[in-house]
Order: sequence, then C-alpha cells, then structure tokens
Amino acid sequence: MKRVFEYEFLGKKLVVETGELAKQASGAVLVRYEDTVILSTAVMSNNVSTADFFPLTILYQEKLYSVGKIPGGFIKREGRPTDSATLTARVIDRPIRPMFDENFRNEVQVVNTVLSVDNDYTPEMTALFGTSLALGISNIPFDGPVSGVIVGKIDGELKINPSVEEMERSTINLTVAGTKKAINMVEAGSKEVSEDEMLEALMFGHEYIKELCLIQEDIINEIGVPKIEVELAKLDENIVKEVEDDIKQDMLEAIQIKDKLEKYAKIDEVKERALTDYQEKHADSETLEEELKQVKKIADNIEGSEVRRLITQDKIRPDGRGMTEIRPLSTDKDLLPRTHGSALFTRGQTQALAITTLGALGENQILDGISVEETKRFMFHYNFPAFSVGETGRYGAPGRREIGHGALAERALLQVMPSEEDFPYTVRVVSEVLESNGSSSQASICAGCMSLMAAGVPIKAPVAGIAMGLITEDGTCDSNYTILTDIQGLEDHMGDMDFKVAGTREGITALQMDIKIKGINENVLREALAQAKVARFEILDVMEKEIAMPRKELSKYAPKIRMMMINPDKIKDVIGRGGEMITKIILESSNVKTVSDKDAVKIDITDDGKVVAYHTDDTILDKAMEMIESVVREVEIGKVYTGKVVNVEDFGCFVELWPGCEGLVHVSQLDVKRVEKPSDVVKVGDEIVVKATGYDKRGKLNLSRKEVLTSKKED
Repeated sequence: MKRVFEYEFLGKKLVVETGELAKQASGAVLVRYEDTVILSTAVMSNNVSTADFFPLTILYQEKLYSVGKIPGGFIKREGRPTDSATLTARVIDRPIRPMFDENFRNEVQVVNTVLSVDNDYTPEMTALFGTSLALGISNIPFDGPVSGVIVGKIDGELKINPSVEEMERSTINLTVAGTKKAINMVEAGSKEVSEDEMLEALMFGHEYIKELCLIQEDIINEIGVPKIEVELAKLDENIVKEVEDDIKQDMLEAIQIKDKLEKYAKIDEVKERALTDYQEKHADSETLEEELKQVKKIADNIEGSEVRRLITQDKIRPDGRGMTEIRPLSTDKDLLPRTHGSALFTRGQTQALAITTLGALGENQILDGISVEETKRFMFHYNFPAFSVGETGRYGAPGRREIGHGALAERALLQVMPSEEDFPYTVRVVSEVLESNGSSSQASICAGCMSLMAAGVPIKAPVAGIAMGLITEDGTCDSNYTILTDIQGLEDHMGDMDFKVAGTREGITALQMDIKIKGINENVLREALAQAKVARFEILDVMEKEIAMPRKELSKYAPKIRMMMINPDKIKDVIGRGGEMITKIILESSNVKTVSDKDAVKIDITDDGKVVAYHTDDTILDKAMEMIESVVREVEIGKVYTGKVVNVEDFGCFVELWPGCEGLVHVSQLDVKRVEKPSDVVKVGDEIVVKATGYDKRGKLNLSRKEVLTSKKED
C-alpha cells in the first residue's frame, strides 16, 4: 500500500513515498526534495559472505534525463559513472558504513537512482537521506538513521543547502553528515577560512542533521519492519587465547620497528608463524581451514589492539614519534626538464612527484553529467601504483580511491588558483605517488602546490596538507582518546579517524573526515583542527624554503599567450566561412600544413570577443595576432587605401585591402573615363589605390578608383 509522508524542511517541501515502487527490495523510498527526486533501494543477501569484511555497495546512478539531457558520444546512453557520481557514492558510503556491526557479513547493496534534479535542491544529500531511510524501514540490521546537509557561508551568514548561485558566492562549501548524537563524515572546500569558522559551520550543520534524523525516525516508527537476526562473524575464545599466548609479545616488538618495510615484513612473519604453529598443533582437525581463517583474523586483531594500547595508554607510536610530531620532510623542484613544472615532496616513507601542464582554454575538460558545471579548467589527477607500497597489483582505469584523493587535492588547491581573466590557461596537475606509508593525498597537495609555483602559475598562497588520526580506547570519544598528527599507514588502518586538513597560512582550503566509529564530538573536532594548524605551518616552512612564491616566467616549453578584445560582431569574420579564415591564420602564422600539427598556434575566441592565442614561439604569436588585427580592422569611409585585386568580373573587380577585408570596385568606378571591360584596366594581383565610399544594402563594402583619380586630377 502506498504511503506518503510530507514534511517541511527549512521552508521547502520534503516528501517521502513508499509502498508503490520497487516493492521487491528489502527497503525502498522515493524522496522528493522540491523538484529533486531520488529512488533509493536497499537489498540484503540471505547468504553469509566468506569475506573477512562487510560487503557493502553504495551506488549513485546519474540519469541524464533527470536534467533533460541526452548523453554525448555515439552510444547515447549512460556509461561508466562520472567522477562526480563516484565521489557522491563515496560521500554516502562513508557515514553509512560505521552504522553496521563490524562483524556483519551479509552483502548489502543500496542503489540511488537519480530521476529528476533541480541542482538548487541537492540530489547528493537527498540520496544520503534516501539511503538511510531505505535501510531504516527495511529488515536489514542498520543502526541509523544518518543524514547530511551542505553548509555554505554567503555574505557572512551560514546557510543550509544553498542554491547554485549562492554557492558561487560562498566562502565555505561543506558537506557534513552524522547521527542525532555526533558527526561522522566531513567533506569541505573553503576560501582560507579559520578553524573557528569551520568548526562553527560543522556544528551549525549538525543541528539540521538532527532534524532530518527525527523525520526519518518518525517514518521508521510508522512503517518500519523488525530487524532480522543475522549470523555475525565471531571468534572461538579458545583459539583467541592460544594465538595470543603464541604471538602477542612478538607482535608488540614488530609493531615498534620504525622502518615501514622492515616493520611490515616482521609483522607478516609473526602472523605467518601463528598460522604455522596452529596448523602443526591441530593438523587432525576436521575444520582446520575455517580455524586458520580465525587465526589470521585474531592475529590482525592483536596487531590492532596493541597499536591502540601503545598509543592511548603508553603514549608510544609505532615508529617512536611524539603524538604531534611530523615525520622528516624533504622537497625538490625542477626534476623534469621538459615539463612545465615539477616538484617532489617526501614525508617519511610517503613520497609524491607532481607535474603541472599548461594548455589553452580550449583544452578544458567537458563534463557530461547532471550538474550545472559543464567545463573545468583546473584538474588534479592522482595515481597510486602498486610499487609505491612494494607490491604487485592491477593497473588500469583509476578506482574510487584514486578519484577521491585527486578530487580532495583539486579542491584544496582550487581555492588559491588565479581566475581565468588573470591566467587564461587550462591547468592540469598529476601526482605520481612513488612511495606510500599513509597520507599520500596530503603529500600530493604539497607536491602539487610546489609544481604549480614552479610552473609560474600565480596562485594566491602556498597550500599544505596534513592527516590527523584518532585512537580511542573503547570506540567512543567519551573514553580515553589520543589525536595523532601525520598518521602513517598502520595508524590509519588501525585507528578510528582519518581527518585531512589542507590550507594556507591564512586558513583552511579543504577538509575531509572519515571515521570507523559512530561519531565524534565538538571537542575532538576542535582539538584536531588546532593540532592540524600547527602542523600545516611547519610543513609550509619547509615548502617555502624550496620555493616561496610562483615564478614570474613560464617554462620555455610552456605555451605563451597573446590576448586582444575584438568587436563580437567581427568574430564571424575571424572564423570565416566554414572556418576558412581562422584556418588560414593558423597555417600561415605557424608555417604548418594542418591545424592539428603540434607546432600550430592555438587560438581561442569567446562570445564576448576575447581572443587568446597560445604558442611557445613569440614570433608566431605576434604574426597570428597581426593577421587577426587585419581581419577585424574597421574601414574608415572616405579614407584612401592601397589594395590588391583578387578577382575580376564583368561588373567590376574585388580588391583586398587586407586579409579578410574585401570590397567591390564597380565597373563605373574603375576610371574617370568609361570602361567597357574591367579586365582592360586591371588584372588579378595588381595593386591599385581606392577610396572607401560606403556599404550597400547587404552590408558589402564599396570602393572607388575613379574618385581617387579625380581628386589627383583636381590637385
């Protein structure tokens, strides 16, 4: 039976419909937030997975019909998810996943189908609301609800779920999610705001998250079904004791080895010994294979619990650092002679090589998605090869993690990028992670920032990033906890929080928080932000010793630019019929045979008449701009010009005053005496002096040789 629940959220209509669509799913809701409509469905497998992790899949499926678009390309249907859809799926997954028991092993899939979109009413947070509610009303053991909002700061005022136009003026773009009790996911970009401003925005958002969670509880209480009992993965206490007695002391010693590869090798050796010892003792067991899986899990748990105990109780980190100590830092620049900018940033055993490439505005990225943004002129791409962690692995298209880390770095640096007017280039930065032991995304931000400055991109200020961690004693912030600066891989894997903060000396430019516990409170957020600020300044000190500000000159291999403004009415003349004129300008100025030649000048023309030309050779740029100036020159009526005859007809001849500007000398205007045939007076290639006399009804230029000759005779 169809049920409809109507609410008002911040003066806007929020409607939930159930019981009509997707009735065979474990839980399904159609959420209408004004004209944004999302169908969220949740399904749980009845079978217990043999995996040693919770198999949760969250999908966010953008349908271009939702914004009245037909997909591009030849196939004309939605293909692989856009980067935006992938990032949204991650944003939904991160606050949902901690709300399941860590021993849950039944596969759960949540599919959010985007049916209709008004971008002023966030489809992303509507999908998060639908995901939580679909799980909440189902029989799936989900410990929600969870909700999220977008927080902006427009003209000094905080606002929930701002419109697209408002967000363009906002100094904060914050996505925050959580439960009624605590925040459990943060994603933000901001224009160098202070830690206090960001904390205020976080807590402001949480107040409205509580309201959305209460709405969900109201619906769940009305139509929700009882949660089913599922088989949770559990360990045999006898096996736990046996393995702990066997390896606990050796594991503690292995964890405290400082070198990553040596540490991990020793940990693996201890774990392997646990398996071997157990197998030797219980070779006759009929369930040995299942028991060995438990041994492996127990060994992992010993590793994790010892890391947590060392940090929270003994205040000892696995590599011996203090709680706020950053690993050794080193930097370098200009490693790659032919690139437009390059820089290397190393923090302990994490190392990123970043390369900046400058291109014409026409080389920007075209986005085929549901957002209002159609192009992008600044791109940051992050690559994480298997060799960076000393392993073999899959190579191919970037995964969710690589897309997510690249987007975070892009958001952090976008806040300090120059405007298109000040720097009319498309800019691409690529981070190649060469070595990783935690926080490679933040190392990529540091390396990327230095490569931008080395390339001569006039960024507002240097940006550095740092990853903070949280280790709690019992999985809650109410107990004894420790906040760590610059977490390494083991602390990230075994800890409760990964809190990344990037910014300048003036303030925060990007923020991202993932947690494994159900939420964190204001005190932890405040402490982590303050600790991150100190670390950020320390890293900026090191970066600025290598390169303090953007270079004034671009690399000799980077394209130089020439700019000019022309009358928009003249754009068609510069382009020419079928692109004839612009092709001529490119070929002749560059001395190439095709416009696709790598040595051809690139010319971008915007609708407002801005012309930008790009090439590494100043001479070629000057020639191209001279040719364009010739095309757009305005003829002064009454002025005398020397032109070249380009065509002779029975009714007169056409004279080119300069490239792109031709006029007709009618047969009656060729001479002071009567002319029977124009070819008796002029031929193609002749240079003659003519006077501009005006335009005909069709806008064609009229010229006269007769008036020039008459004035000479009078003189």
